[in-house]
Amino acid sequence: MVTPNLNTFRREGYLNENYHYFHLHDTAGQEKSFHFHEFDKIVLLLSGKVDYIVEDVTYSLKPWSVLLVRHHAIHKALIDVSAPYDRIILYLDGTYFTRILPDASLMACFASSDRPGNCLLFPDDSQKKLLSSVISSYEAASSDLQYGSDAMRDTLIMQFLILVNRISVSGKTPSGVDHRYDEKIRQTLSFINENLSAELSIDLLAARVYLSRYYFMRLFKQQTGSTVHSYIRQKRLLYAARLIREGFSAGQAASMSGFGDYSVFNRAFRECFGIRPADLKK
Repeated sequence: MVTPNLNTFRREGYLNENYHYFHLHDTAGQEKSFHFHEFDKIVLLLSGKVDYIVEDVTYSLKPWSVLLVRHHAIHKALIDVSAPYDRIILYLDGTYFTRILPDASLMACFASSDRPGNCLLFPDDSQKKLLSSVISSYEAASSDLQYGSDAMRDTLIMQFLILVNRISVSGKTPSGVDHRYDEKIRQTLSFINENLSAELSIDLLAARVYLSRYYFMRLFKQQTGSTVHSYIRQKRLLYAARLIREGFSAGQAASMSGFGDYSVFNRAFRECFGIRPADLKK
């Protein structure tokens, strides 16, 4: 495993549609930095050698494995350039699919991906054939300009999501699958995400998992690629952004997400999102 040496995260990619489909084939190296998206993301590996770090867990992808990356999850791909990297990537606006088919729960697979080990799915042979069929049909329809072509593509994406959800609930994960994470760091990340408005000092976090301050800091960065401070700040900013979208004022969001100084919050927010907190609703 390559240990990243980064202290900050960044938002990458913008989605101005209900979804965006990519089929990429190249020998690109590892992504330059940890990042997050405002939308949900699916990666279907067709060939190549790649590990994905999602939050505190490293997943080793296999051909035809499906990786689920929930919005706001901090992640990075570590790619072996010795093998051609062929993959399908799908960006998804979860609110659209929830609205268009409220009873189908097409985004349910992402809810379960919060638990360690649940981000990576392994379809069986029959499920692979179904996925391949839907992908082929979608790509064949991508140049279709006939009546109803947009609706046809939409229904194929929905079929793809139905298949992914069926794989998610089938529980067919082979033995020996590589999900690498440290239990103490996993506990720490869960505690951070559940207590963003509270004091989260390094000493407090280290004491909770019975580690010395300096060993805890080294282990945290080794496992996540980030310093403790950077991780907490990023998660607080994401939480604040969600609060603002839900109707809270920027000042309320700053306080509720653990920022005691509004000027510090305002500056960090602009660095992260490129806009002022008060402009987010616009």
